[in-house]
Amino acid sequence: MEQNIQSVTGSLKSRDGSRIGFLTVGEGPGVIVIPGALSVAADYGAFARALAEHFTVHTIERRGRGLSGPQGDDYSIAKELDDVLALQSATGAPFLVGHSYGGLVALEAARQNEALTKIAVYEPGVSIGHSIPMDWMPAYERNLVAGRDMDAFVEFNIGLGPDRARNTPRWLMKPLLHLMVGGDRRTRMFALLAQNLREHREVARLDDSYPNYREVMAGVLLMHGGSSDSGWVKLSIERLAQVLPRPETKEFPKLDHFGIDRKAPQEVARSVSEYFRR
Repeated sequence: MEQNIQSVTGSLKSRDGSRIGFLTVGEGPGVIVIPGALSVAADYGAFARALAEHFTVHTIERRGRGLSGPQGDDYSIAKELDDVLALQSATGAPFLVGHSYGGLVALEAARQNEALTKIAVYEPGVSIGHSIPMDWMPAYERNLVAGRDMDAFVEFNIGLGPDRARNTPRWLMKPLLHLMVGGDRRTRMFALLAQNLREHREVARLDDSYPNYREVMAGVLLMHGGSSDSGWVKLSIERLAQVLPRPETKEFPKLDHFGIDRKAPQEVARSVSEYFRR
């Protein structure tokens, strides 16, 4: 049962001196949760509270969000790794959970890191042979520079959304997104559009680097939704299962890419908890 308690806010300094915030809830062995793109730590509150039944859960507020420092012009995933390492060193957490881009960060953080014993990733943003499309970026950036946030958001959703979205006309996608993404949530996501671009440039840069995850000695739970209508998801799970030394896979037949944070966080948390407690 999900605990009806509030998270405690903390912060620490990363390697470059940037302030990194995090939310902590629960008691027990430490778990670090790494949010995905266009997300903040609070978006994973239900997941963290469900996991907190058996664990102390620290959800990191990634750079460019909330109490954390800005990404900066020199942003790279290496900065994210420094932030995760700082939090892991401060808490002694042996477990990591990452979603989407946060899953990519988790896999990179786990390479040759003996302090981590198990990680769980939900549809990690691992591109294989350009399987994660990046052709939306030029139009996205032009709209962003021009202050047309909704138009940039439309480009992102058509370019990187479920396969069915790639054939949706822009004139139709815009009102659909207005209906599907509510006011407060839309405001939070639009505040992260520039960060989203930098992060996906890192996804593109790391394309086809998945063989490096042979170096991950931690056990890895590879989770995905059976209703995720994106070809890259199945491919990344299959390839990661082939290269990781200690993989396990878990499909949630009725869930999509947002199963862990929006659709069924308690269900995903149960599977993660069972995996970490073995």
